[in-house]
Amino acid sequence: MIDQISNRTELLKSSGILAPVPSDLVEASASGLDPHISVQAAIVQIPRVAKARNLEEETLRKLVLEHVEERQLGFLGEQRLNVLKLNLALDSMK
Repeated sequence: MIDQISNRTELLKSSGILAPVPSDLVEASASGLDPHISVQAAIVQIPRVAKARNLEEETLRKLVLEHVEERQLGFLGEQRLNVLKLNLALDSMK
């Protein structure tokens, strides 16, 4: 398991993520089906995704922040970002 985490961390850093890597980018969920990532995980990927999508980083940052989902019932869990919904919004910008 530690080798997997180390390998994932190195892969993320080699793709241009220089900030500390949020744990949810390194550790896989049990099912792999959860479409959510932490807001921090989305923010550290903005430069890479903006480059891949040929967008200004600030444009993508605004879109990311517009797609932040609040805690369930206002107090359960953490803020999160639904990657599927964000990708659909990005695709509709084409």
